Amino acid sequence: MSAALETPGLAWLLLTISVAGLVRGFTGFGTAMIFVPIGAQFLPTADVVFLMATTGVFSTAALFPSAWKQADKSEVGALAMAAGITVPIGIWMMMQLDGLVLRWLVSVVIGVTLVVVITGWRWQGKIGWPGRFAIGGAAGTVGGMTGLTGPVVIVFYLANVRDVSRVRANTIVFLAALDVVIVTNLVFGGFAGMETLMVALMLSLPYLITTLIGKALFDPKLEKIYRVASYSVIGLAVLTSLPLFD
Repeated sequence: MSAALETPGLAWLLLTISVAGLVRGFTGFGTAMIFVPIGAQFLPTADVVFLMATTGVFSTAALFPSAWKQADKSEVGALAMAAGITVPIGIWMMMQLDGLVLRWLVSVVIGVTLVVVITGWRWQGKIGWPGRFAIGGAAGTVGGMTGLTGPVVIVFYLANVRDVSRVRANTIVFLAALDVVIVTNLVFGGFAGMETLMVALMLSLPYLITTLIGKALFDPKLEKIYRVASYSVIGLAVLTSLPLFD
């Protein structure tokens, strides 16, 4: 525990995960896009990915039950199956790339995601089974490589769903499944130690609390307000973490 308390930037990590929990609670996504760019300033990418996935598993207890009832299980299942296959590929790529390169990749992925959702882009066609598997596979690769499990699905899949409650439920269930897959791969691959697990436990409590608060605040009628607030926080996280400002 003493080693975990000496983690570089621990106070910033606790503050960031708390803010991310609020966003996750009322939108169903956004945690990784807030936490990863900040966490990457203090920790190795493998630790950031593990922390992100582990805290996600703990927060699932607060969101999963109600989300499961609303989610489109066949579509989410296809996404999760494909993602589970490609996560190891993403982790392998993470170990091959330099940390600075990964930080730039994180900034680019989040930046593109923000531009797409803010401009109101929508997928006009229908996504069949091949498309679902492709999207899930891409999400697994990017998630395993950077910890950003949500952006691919948000941009290429959820953009064409019209029901905000269904969007939120699908995202929560998919990210929960992907978090479990990533944690399993990192643990059995020897990329996560006890010290990192202790940090994850420390972050999980404030994350769970703020996620519950965000969940209580969720109201489909206030979707626009939630979106503006979420995009602003995500944009601030990216800007303050750009390698240019090191």
